[in-house]
Amino acid sequence: MSSSLSSSSIIKQQYYTTSGLVIGYALCSSLLAIINKYAITQFNYPGLLTALQYLTSSLGVYLLGKLGFLHHDPFTIPIAKKFFPAALVFFLAIFTNTNLLRHANVDTFIVFRSLTPLLVALADTAFRGQPSPSNFTFLSLVVILAGAVGYVATDSGFTLTAYSWAFAYLVTITTEMVYIKHMVMNLGLNTWGFVLYNNVLSLMLAPVFWFLTGENFEVFTAIRSSTGSLFELNAFLAVSLSCVFGLLISFFGFAARKAVSATAFTVTGVVNKFLTVAINVTIWDKHASPAGLVCLLFTIIGGVLYQQSVTGNVLPQRDPVVVTKQNDVESSLVGDSDDESEGKGKHASL
Repeated sequence: MSSSLSSSSIIKQQYYTTSGLVIGYALCSSLLAIINKYAITQFNYPGLLTALQYLTSSLGVYLLGKLGFLHHDPFTIPIAKKFFPAALVFFLAIFTNTNLLRHANVDTFIVFRSLTPLLVALADTAFRGQPSPSNFTFLSLVVILAGAVGYVATDSGFTLTAYSWAFAYLVTITTEMVYIKHMVMNLGLNTWGFVLYNNVLSLMLAPVFWFLTGENFEVFTAIRSSTGSLFELNAFLAVSLSCVFGLLISFFGFAARKAVSATAFTVTGVVNKFLTVAINVTIWDKHASPAGLVCLLFTIIGGVLYQQSVTGNVLPQRDPVVVTKQNDVESSLVGDSDDESEGKGKHASL
């Protein structure tokens, strides 16, 4: 009897911990999308903006670790070599995401972001041996796809540049969603260890893309002339806020990613965009037409339907390794462990 009660208590604890991680990620992701859009509007240097976010997350983890507020795995060259491919995919996802936001409105970004659950579900089944989606689950993913297609068909602001970045973003974010999940389960780093590796390696990659895109010349010109958004207060505040939220999503993003399946994690990111859409319509004059917004609503409804189709199956589908790692998350979050939690870190609104 006591064993049964103990098992029930553990399952409830797992449920509430997982729910808390997902809610934290949803809030950070929704707000960060808006903050990043505002930041790139006020500070038109996307490469430098993301580099500052990488730097903030890296320094934040290092300093908090030194002060004893968290524990992270030490940065070593052998682990960095193994982690580098994942960091490169992550960096490319952020790079294409930022340029998509630069050339298209937030609604277009959300629609293409909403397509990822379908692709991730297919990739999970094809490459990671996950069970095929049920009929109801697949139907909900098709609803997402139909809404996205309808949006593209009614998008009066269609440009080849914007949709080229959108396609590149779709490919990289799908790869990132599936590949990073694999990395979480195999490298054995804790949450803040992943945050450190992900952001330090991405920071190292940033200068390469500055030179490839020519942004370094724009920044140097602005510094020499003491003009441009580099020296504006609004830009400073927007960049600072994006960096702080980037550090927060570093924890919630990968802790939630480890607690649920890759597709469920992706859909969580899709559903929380409803708040982004509402604020976007309120504060920006550049948004989708009424027909486009209806199609966008369909993608969100599809996300809700998918969530309903998998909610009852999350815990039973986990293998012993995942359960063990989830227990590490829970014990650390309630203060019973020296580790802060298991997971990985990201900084931007993917």
